[in-house]
Amino acid sequence: MKNTHEKVEKNIGLFVIFTILAVSIGGLVEITPLFFQKETTTPVDNLKPYTALQMEGRDIYIREGCNNCHSQMIRPFRAETERYGHYSVAGEQVWEHPFLWGSKRTGPDLARVGNRYSDDWHVAHLLDPRSVVPESNMPSFKWLAENTLDGEITGKKLETFNWLTRNRSHKDENGNAIPLYSQAEIDGAGEAVKGKTEMEALVAYLQSLGHALK
Repeated sequence: MKNTHEKVEKNIGLFVIFTILAVSIGGLVEITPLFFQKETTTPVDNLKPYTALQMEGRDIYIREGCNNCHSQMIRPFRAETERYGHYSVAGEQVWEHPFLWGSKRTGPDLARVGNRYSDDWHVAHLLDPRSVVPESNMPSFKWLAENTLDGEITGKKLETFNWLTRNRSHKDENGNAIPLYSQAEIDGAGEAVKGKTEMEALVAYLQSLGHALK
């Protein structure tokens, strides 16, 4: 046994193969069950799909790299729940593609920032962060107030989310998945956002965060 172990350790090719095999098996054992657990695949009761404007705001949030400095994942520690609110649960995230958990907190966690501040506060903060938070090192995002949405592909985004969440939507009485967005919502998505500023969209997205779980 000793000689076999030494042979594997001294042969870099065998060592790499066995390492990959061990990591793969461990990953499957840990991750696969999550695809079948109700708490990880079923939306929490109060979870609502993003509106067309909130969906556009989410894309702007990603485009501007907000998730590089702000997490959306409150851990179940007293220091975090007292500051940010109830810890995050999987049922809040079942419709998120991609997930925006983040891993860095240059700025505070935003998982439950919705309605914590007024729309005007968010606008002031995005235009001039230090006007409301003197110690902030966040850059200004003034261009968001100048750029407007045309809504050309907003409906396509809602259609895409219907497809991505087809097995994780709410169910009807027969157990069939109900699409997140109706055809009428998809058809009217472009007009719903057309002419709105990117600032309005981003603020709408921020105000939508964290309402599903009190």
